[in-house]
Amino acid sequence: MKVALVQTHLKWENPLENRSHLAQKITGFLEHVDLIVLPEMFSTGFTMNPKLVAEKMDGETITWLMHLAKAKNCAITGSLVIEDNGNYYNRMVFVFPEGKIEYYNKRHLFTLAGEDKEFTAGSEKKIIAYKGWEICLQVCYDLRFPVFSRNVEQYDLLIYVANWPATRANAWNVLLQARAIENMTYVVAVNRIGTDENNNHYNGDSQVIDAIGNFTLEPHQSEGVYIVELDKKEQVRNRKKFGFLNDADHFQLM
Repeated sequence: MKVALVQTHLKWENPLENRSHLAQKITGFLEHVDLIVLPEMFSTGFTMNPKLVAEKMDGETITWLMHLAKAKNCAITGSLVIEDNGNYYNRMVFVFPEGKIEYYNKRHLFTLAGEDKEFTAGSEKKIIAYKGWEICLQVCYDLRFPVFSRNVEQYDLLIYVANWPATRANAWNVLLQARAIENMTYVVAVNRIGTDENNNHYNGDSQVIDAIGNFTLEPHQSEGVYIVELDKKEQVRNRKKFGFLNDADHFQLM
């Protein structure tokens, strides 16, 4: 599977400008990919003003994603602020090229920023089936909670989208590598760059790590679209060779 990681700055609470900027990035590369990954809250930045910026699932940003996915003939994923039945969600959508949409609502809300006071937490882990890959969707703060991402489903790819600040970049890098190694899976992680309205600075450090902890794409701190190819056959060989997932403890989320 060929994946494009879009690492970019974001305009604060300005979906129109962010869509325009991202469209330039996405339409600017000619190489065909199977999946495009955008950052967390790619249309607004990490805002705690959901009433101001929330959209519906038939709103302008979702419609824009559907048009882009069709035009590029690939899937697109990333999170945005969605209002659904009176609740606000940090929702990671997965838009298929034919227009189908699946989604995951961020389970672990970032209490340090008050996200839990403004948003409703998701309750379900989400695995997406796409082009012969089983893909687990996760958002930012989820990275700190390994039980929730534990690979009991034998998924093939773990994706994190984030607005993870530079002050905690070491945790970002260490935990991503840990999630790849413990789950014997590719990890694709896309973070934003720049500075937001709250003076939080973001380094990016978007990266791809394979099932044994090696970099397929080393962390980058510059704006850009980074394209990598994932080798599922190699991952399957490593899982069979080492068998670590077979020895994992069994547990249930309560």
